[in-house]
Amino acid sequence: MSDVTEARNRRKVIAAGITGNVLEWYDFAVYGFYAPIIGRLFFPSDDPTVSLIASFGAFAAGFLMRPVGGFVFGYIGDKIGRKRALVLSVMLMAIPTGVIGILPDHATIGVAAAFLMVAMRMLQGLSVGGEYTGSIVYLAEHSPAGKRGFFTSWTLFGAVGGILLGSGVSALVSEFMSAEDVSAWGWRLPFLGGILVGVVGLIIRRHLPDMPEDNAADKPANPVIEALTTQWRAMLKVIGFNIINAVGFYMMFVYVVTWLIKQVKEPRSDALDINTISMAVLLVLIPLFGALSDRIGRKPLLLFGAGGIAILGYPLIWLMHHPDFEMILLGQLGFAVLIGAYFGGAPAALTEMFPRRVRVSALSVGYNVGLAIFGGTTPLVATWLIARSHNDLSIAWYLIACAVISFAVVLTLKETAGKPLPD
Repeated sequence: MSDVTEARNRRKVIAAGITGNVLEWYDFAVYGFYAPIIGRLFFPSDDPTVSLIASFGAFAAGFLMRPVGGFVFGYIGDKIGRKRALVLSVMLMAIPTGVIGILPDHATIGVAAAFLMVAMRMLQGLSVGGEYTGSIVYLAEHSPAGKRGFFTSWTLFGAVGGILLGSGVSALVSEFMSAEDVSAWGWRLPFLGGILVGVVGLIIRRHLPDMPEDNAADKPANPVIEALTTQWRAMLKVIGFNIINAVGFYMMFVYVVTWLIKQVKEPRSDALDINTISMAVLLVLIPLFGALSDRIGRKPLLLFGAGGIAILGYPLIWLMHHPDFEMILLGQLGFAVLIGAYFGGAPAALTEMFPRRVRVSALSVGYNVGLAIFGGTTPLVATWLIARSHNDLSIAWYLIACAVISFAVVLTLKETAGKPLPD
């Protein structure tokens, strides 16, 4: 294969890892940003907090389906092929995203609106159950020697890019539409736009190179069962490893928009602008930290990220709890650096924990179980903590506790940078 052809294939591989994650996280971000509006329209209540909690409950329902998706797409990825799983996941993600954009609300069809919203969230959760993990395995197995950290970090570049795209689109909607129009119908536009992202992802992934097929005799009869019986200890570590990944990101870059609006009384447009700027910085940092993990190792970056959040979590959130644009931005930029460091080393470290024959299954199930328990419930837990404690800063203690757990798990891992993927 010529150098030109090889470089072109590598660009295709990176593009494939980015696009599916853009769609996945774009949709989840848009839902988080418009949760208060969705709560009023689909889960109406005399108490606005009850509506918001119900809306975030539907958000969590999507995450609860992710382990099921992990089983399904893990099986497909290990048994049939990595490429097949990636193509199917992006197809199934685009459909419910577009449907949410046209769903009639409670005032139109009554309680059926709430059931349909939850059903769409569950379909999305099922389809993305193998998206992120399938894409990082695909990138890891196609990465050049010594660049696995850099290559796999592009999956999180796509994820944050999706959040950034969702934040940017939401900011534009808020900028050019009145608050009344946004609440009435403008919130639907970002969901409808997700269909276009899905189509682009499908086009890119249909023309991907795939790994050479293993002999049928070398494949496990059921990779999910084999993963559960032989890799369960490593899968438990994945759950602990990803606690700060899930809670930190969803709290500080998804739920935080609602927190800034409700608790800090920041205008919606300013909250979205701050979030967009911070995520743009995070977006740049992720591949830089990924490349750094190839030079200095995964563990130093992971320990710096988790340890930094444990130490600085409360001061940074305190800094953000001021109705001042610059102070809020400074606090969130602090989280961007710490989470960016963790994100830079995480994808490669995760793929390096498992052997090839069950890599997608073990990683998909372990990752999605942790994300369902901790990531999907983050907005719900944060809203409950504030309502229960009457303290807007109480979310910091939950964030710090999660960082301590992940820090302890990282300490138990072996350094795997520069070593071949286990067969």
